[in-house]
Amino acid sequence: MQKILISGASVAGPVLAYWLRRYGFEPTVVERSPAPRKTGGHAVDLFKPAMDVVEKMGLLAQIEAHKTGTDHLTLLREGVARRVELEVERVMHAVSDRHVEIMRDELSEILLSASAGEVEYVFGDSIAGLRQDEAGVDVTFERGAPRRFDLVVGCDGLHSNVRRLVFGEERQFSRPVGAYLAVATIPNYLALSDRTFLVAGVDRLAGVYSARHMEDARALFLFRSARELEYHHRDVARQKQLLREAFAGMGWEVPRLLDESDRASAFYFDTITQLHLDSWTRGRVTLAGDAGYSPGPAIGGSTSLAVVGAYVLAGELAAAGGDHVRGFAAAEAALREYVLESRKFALMAARKLIPGSKAALWAFAQSVWLFNHVPASWLRLLARLSRSSVRMHDAFVLKDYAGDTRTQAAAPVQASA
Repeated sequence: MQKILISGASVAGPVLAYWLRRYGFEPTVVERSPAPRKTGGHAVDLFKPAMDVVEKMGLLAQIEAHKTGTDHLTLLREGVARRVELEVERVMHAVSDRHVEIMRDELSEILLSASAGEVEYVFGDSIAGLRQDEAGVDVTFERGAPRRFDLVVGCDGLHSNVRRLVFGEERQFSRPVGAYLAVATIPNYLALSDRTFLVAGVDRLAGVYSARHMEDARALFLFRSARELEYHHRDVARQKQLLREAFAGMGWEVPRLLDESDRASAFYFDTITQLHLDSWTRGRVTLAGDAGYSPGPAIGGSTSLAVVGAYVLAGELAAAGGDHVRGFAAAEAALREYVLESRKFALMAARKLIPGSKAALWAFAQSVWLFNHVPASWLRLLARLSRSSVRMHDAFVLKDYAGDTRTQAAAPVQASA
C-alpha cells in the first residue's frame, strides 16, 4: 500500500485524501493550522464538475444545506445616486448548469468530514524538508518525527511550502494580475441575509455580504495599484494600512467597513496572482489546487478547479496502478486546458470587476442592469455561443474512475524513478 503525504487540509487536500483512500492508497494529511478553521472564511463557488465530485463523495446534501443564499446584489457607483439590482442566480445559471456558493471554511470542514476517521490528519505541523530518491521521499517536519513516504502532494495554497522546497521561490512562477483582494469577518450590522452590496469606483470595489445561516458578515475589497505594493503575506498591520490608503475617500458604508476590518477577528489580504509552471511535478512530488495552478483568488473559479484537480489526480494515479510517472503526467494532461481557460477567465473578470476608467465603470453598471433584464434563456444561449471562457467549468468532462480496480493501487508498485 503506497503511503502518500498531502500538505494542506483546506480544499484540495481533503478531496485528494478521500479519493486516494477509496482507491486503496494510504494518505496522510499535514496542516500548519492547529485545528480545522472555524471562522467561515469567504464565499467561494462550486460549479458543475466540482458539484459532481462532491455528489460522488456523498456530500451534496451538506453542501447545499450550507449555501450562502445571497441571491440578490445591489450595485452602487461612486458619485451616482441610482442603484442597480441583480438576481445573482440569473448570471450563475448562464455560467454553469449547477452551482452553489458556500463559505470556504465551511466547505473545508465538510470535505474533511468525508475521510475523518479513515485518513490520518496531523494538525499544527508543517513540512520542513524533502529529500527524494528512486524509491521514496524522506520528509522532515517542524515538530513531528521524520517519516518516509512513497509520494508527496502539495495542496497548501498559493504560497505553497512544498512548491518552495521542491520547485523554488514563488516569484519564479507568480504572475500578478495587478489587483489585490481583502476579506474581513465583521459584525452583520446591516442585518444582511440574502443580499450583497457593492460600491464601485475607478480601480476599486468594496462590498459587504452575509449568509442566511451566519450571524456575522464579510467585508470585501478589490483594488488595483499603479505600483507593486510591498508587504509580507503575514504582516496584517501593513496590509490594513495599504487597504485604508486604497479606499481613502470612498463613501457609502466604506469608512465603517474599514473600521470594522481593523477590528476583524479574521482578515485576509493578498495580491491576485496566477501561477504559471511548465509542470506541476518534480519526481515523486506534485502539486494540486492553488499550489500548482492558481488562476487567481476570487476571480478564476479556483475552488472548483481545486476540487476537480484533486479528484482527477487521485483517479489518474489509481488508473496507472500507482505508477506516479504515468499517473502524474495523465493528470496534468487532463487538467491543462481547464487551467488555461480559468486563467483567461480570471483576467477578463479582473478587468470587469475593477473598472480602470469612468467609461469602464459606466459600462460595468450597464452590463449588470442588462443581466437583470434580459431573459435568462437568452443569457444561457449567449454564454454557450460565446468564444470566451464563461462556460469553462461545464465544458470540462469529468471522467468516471469507478471502474479502476482498487487492488491495483493498493499493491506495491515498482514505479519508475
